[in-house]
Amino acid sequence: MDSARAMIIAGSTGAIVEIWKDRAVARSRKATTTGDLVRSIAVIMIPLAVITVLFTKLPKDHPVQVVDPQPVLAKARTESPYPILAPANLPNDWRATRVTWVRTGEPYLNEAPSVRNLWRVGYLTPDEDYIAVAQGDLEPDEFISAETREGAVDGESTVNGDIWERRVSADGRTRSLVQRTDTVTTVVAGDTSYAALEAFAATLASS
Repeated sequence: MDSARAMIIAGSTGAIVEIWKDRAVARSRKATTTGDLVRSIAVIMIPLAVITVLFTKLPKDHPVQVVDPQPVLAKARTESPYPILAPANLPNDWRATRVTWVRTGEPYLNEAPSVRNLWRVGYLTPDEDYIAVAQGDLEPDEFISAETREGAVDGESTVNGDIWERRVSADGRTRSLVQRTDTVTTVVAGDTSYAALEAFAATLASS
């Protein structure tokens, strides 16, 4: 403390007053209160809250885009060298949100030519789970790895008398059912239970 400073007196208003030897008041500073801290935090948090709201993808701001899979399905069944599977008689509250048919060599992701004849159709369930069936006829190992999120073998399921290989992703989020034949590989996948995938697979038909 400066030797010229005589004393520090706390005034009745809560201010801290410094008095010098010549009795002149050098300066006054108010003590920090709880209210000051609250106001300071509010100044920081309110803009952060506004930014969070603006950049959060709220469902009402991003409604589900429902598609009609029938035109693409009809085209796929006309052009495909293998039987195209699609769910039949799903409840009305299942919403198709994605449908794809691309032939080998046609532009696909990033306009790169597709390495296989690829069919896919995906739905949102009433519980907002996404389940899709995908089929491809070439490079089956790469196809399975991509569609199952590099899922590891996790047993088997039997659906309508057919054996499907179960797979689960490393993080345990995505489960898949995989079936291979000489002409096509079929994958049913979703972030849901095997029971839900089996129920969906049981609805698949080629016509």
